[in-house]
Amino acid sequence: MKLKILDKYVAKNFVIGYAIAFLVLVGMRVLIDLSVNVDEFTENKAYSTSTILGNIFEFYRIQSLLYFRDFAGIITVVAAVFSLGNMTKKNELIAVMASGISLKRIIMPIIVLSIVLTGLLVIDQEILIPDKATELTKSHDEIRQDQTYRITCMTDSNSSILNASSYNEATQTLTNPSIILKKEVSPNKWKTIGWITADKAVYDESNKSWRLSSKVTDPVTNKVVTTGGILQKIVPPGDDNITKTYSELKYYKSDLSPRIIPIRKEERFTAFLSSAQLGRLASHDAKVHDKAKLYMQKHTRITDPIINFVMLLVALPILVCRDNKAMKSAIIISFGTTMACFIIAFVAKLIGTEVFLGKIRPVLFAWLPILIFMPIAMIELDSMKT
Repeated sequence: MKLKILDKYVAKNFVIGYAIAFLVLVGMRVLIDLSVNVDEFTENKAYSTSTILGNIFEFYRIQSLLYFRDFAGIITVVAAVFSLGNMTKKNELIAVMASGISLKRIIMPIIVLSIVLTGLLVIDQEILIPDKATELTKSHDEIRQDQTYRITCMTDSNSSILNASSYNEATQTLTNPSIILKKEVSPNKWKTIGWITADKAVYDESNKSWRLSSKVTDPVTNKVVTTGGILQKIVPPGDDNITKTYSELKYYKSDLSPRIIPIRKEERFTAFLSSAQLGRLASHDAKVHDKAKLYMQKHTRITDPIINFVMLLVALPILVCRDNKAMKSAIIISFGTTMACFIIAFVAKLIGTEVFLGKIRPVLFAWLPILIFMPIAMIELDSMKT
């Protein structure tokens, strides 16, 4: 019974600390960004005050998904500081130890809750962010606006290359699409086997394909008629004789859907994809450096939650101190070790896609912070005075 009451008390303090840390850190991030970019929201003079405030709320409501992803590890450590610091200040840890309860048992509710909250981070990364990826690609002055932009050399799962003079997000329409069809003849070696052209392509959600259409003049009636796209295949029967065949193509099936195109228009937006989407993209990306970046992102989806948990395990033994006077130095040391882990993880992501000892090793650098700090956390927990 005593342990249940103690667990509830520690858990309550930790949850309160977590909520406060979330509001403070995310709130500070929002205020800093808003103070720098407030003019972006007010560029359109036709917007009323209510519209501007609505755009601000909508922008940061969606961006908060990214802020939570970035601050999740720090929030957990701050919550632990709040919980254990409050108990130390009131000399409650000494009273608990006097009753014969180990300090390791005291921190158990914090560890269990941190695992549960790590699950929230996984949900955020794998479900919530990919679901709002299109909105996350928009800048401050583009929120609630559908964009039109050019598409250049965007590859899909068929290893084809998509180009279009423009893409309209509102109508999900490609103008003057041109699709280069490729075939892998040997590892990392491809050849063009044909291409598809059309005047327009509209995405058909029912069959997950682009509906192609072109306007041509009928040579018999001399009237303009609408047909599908034109598929031109290169047929090389011999080295010296290359011929082409032409046929009509009404649909082109591709994983480049209206949800994916806005994310793929800039390299940095691939961070909004889920692990499964990153894996599929990496499987058909022919460029070694781009493939390494995708594999780094895919593996960090696994390692980031683990690193956040490891940061807590590194900080907890330092924070569990019985002397109220030593609490300030314990907080400073715990934040120092946490930041060291955070910085090493950040640097590993930067250099993980570069050549190291003659090879690019994204998987090694993705797991490197865990290999460094997990043993440290285990040693600290084992040597913790209880």
